[in-house]
Amino acid sequence: MARTASLSGFPEWLPQERLVELHVLDTLRKTFELHGFSSIETRAVETVGQLLRKGEIDKEVYGLSRLQDDEDDAAKPNGSDKTDPNALALHFDLTVPFARYVVENAGYLAFPFRRYQIQKVWRGERPQEGRAREFTQADIDVVGDGELPFRYDVEIALVIAEALSALPIPDFRLRINNRKLAEGFYRGIGLTDTAGVLRSIDKLEKIGADKVAGLLRSELGATDEQAALALQLATIRTEDTSFVEQVRALGVKDDLLEEGLSELQQVIEAAVQRVPGKVVADLSIARGLDYYTGTVVETVLVGHEQLGSICSGGRYDALASKGNRKFPGVGLSIGVTRLVSRILSQELAAASRAVPTAVLVALNTDDSWSAAQDIAAQLRGRGIATEVAAKAEKFGKQIKFADRRGIPFVWFTDDDGKHQVKDIRSGLQVDADPASWTPPEEDLHVRVTTA
Repeated sequence: MARTASLSGFPEWLPQERLVELHVLDTLRKTFELHGFSSIETRAVETVGQLLRKGEIDKEVYGLSRLQDDEDDAAKPNGSDKTDPNALALHFDLTVPFARYVVENAGYLAFPFRRYQIQKVWRGERPQEGRAREFTQADIDVVGDGELPFRYDVEIALVIAEALSALPIPDFRLRINNRKLAEGFYRGIGLTDTAGVLRSIDKLEKIGADKVAGLLRSELGATDEQAALALQLATIRTEDTSFVEQVRALGVKDDLLEEGLSELQQVIEAAVQRVPGKVVADLSIARGLDYYTGTVVETVLVGHEQLGSICSGGRYDALASKGNRKFPGVGLSIGVTRLVSRILSQELAAASRAVPTAVLVALNTDDSWSAAQDIAAQLRGRGIATEVAAKAEKFGKQIKFADRRGIPFVWFTDDDGKHQVKDIRSGLQVDADPASWTPPEEDLHVRVTTA
């Protein structure tokens, strides 16, 4: 991880690092599928109008254009004019493309629709550790047709807690709030631009309470008392449902506030029972994107909080619609590249070897290459990853080649057809039959182990 990237913000892993990433991806996929989520993939590009219709992220979007346009491209839709809503751009997350996918395929989907999606996304941010311009996300969402029971908000949080618990990462906390709770509270204290207040509160950890209070006063017209109450709400953080009484102690009355309190209480109650110690009610969490309408989540690694959120998302009731038909949903997104970067930089986990190959079949003579391929085919047929040496060098050189590649076993066949296999780590060499020999379970496949 001390290597200098050839193009900043576009990480590329070495083979042994990629194996760690694959382990993370496979673990997430298996967990999601165990909970009944189906895999989909959406196209890499969307129209600018589609991408920018919610939230304020236009500076982060990578526009797409050909290096050499046709003469009449300027007059065509999807040309290089990035102000044209029909121009193409790379997607910056997977939620907005998924909303479009649901609308276009609603007639073919069974609702509530449970999907997971693991893909690359692109975002024009300043590169730093854990923040790249090209990165992989792993999303899960449940979307309903017309309505979506709140219980899915609870389930999504539990699934993500289970998935993260299976990864080779430090302890983590899902920090959960509810936009209804926050918006109802702001409305109850007389701040009507609730979206603006949320955007200011979302900056709390970056700029501090004094500057947020200044923004509330200067940009939203808040009084000193209103700003103080908004910040008091944001300081509430509990590992159980005691936040409910703490909020009510502030003396604010509003129906939307009560609805949000009830919803957040349900999530925290379930988490305390099923994933104790992994979830906290954190009323400072706001989420900057405008499409969230209820539950909102951000997740941090304990002891690595400076890395930022490794998993975020929430409830959205109006992101996807078709005429009068609404498709409310709830989902969370794991920043896979951010996680893997931290795993590698802190040496939290490593692959047991750099290649999937378990066995190298050595050659006595160049004429034995075909027979060696027959041996390799028998081993591969039983799930043992095998390579065949390219030429009949001295056995010492073939063993050194295996060692350099990270291959643990070398297979030998003498002129009489007798087979032996050598563990080049220990030096132990034993008789073997290509029809039945199997390496120890721990050597059969590449393993990713925690430090």
